[in-house]
Amino acid sequence: MSTLILCVGKMKEKPYRQMADEYLKRLSRFGKYEEAEVPDLPEASGSAALEEQVRTKEGEALLSRIRAGDRVIALTIGGRQTDSPGLAAHLQELRISGTGRTVFVIGGSLGLGQNVLTRADEEFSMGRMTFPHQLARVMLLEQLYRAEKILAGERYHK
Repeated sequence: MSTLILCVGKMKEKPYRQMADEYLKRLSRFGKYEEAEVPDLPEASGSAALEEQVRTKEGEALLSRIRAGDRVIALTIGGRQTDSPGLAAHLQELRISGTGRTVFVIGGSLGLGQNVLTRADEEFSMGRMTFPHQLARVMLLEQLYRAEKILAGERYHK
């Protein structure tokens, strides 16, 4: 199984980039893990309709990177929450089911458009708090690494 972390916006701050690169390096021994970015659009303010247009356009860019057979997991505030062992178990279920590629999608500052949510097979949440998108990406990578360590029966410092 290969895994893609698909995000709106570039990781601009060096400390976040370094952490993400470190987790991607650690994850490489467990399988194919990669990330891809699509450009974030200037944030429209003052109008719900303009904000939805931005989410839809960013969503189109995200959807262009998703293949027909991908298992798409959208990160949303209202998605299903789980703990680290639960994430590990879910990854194992996806492997057993023969999922070719799992794509975790992180939206931009306005969130994900309905077009992406419609395509998503499921929604996961990292909690009800809001995190900067760069930090959310690092947190997701860390949790995927933790899940892989759990599945491998290896110790992971708490």
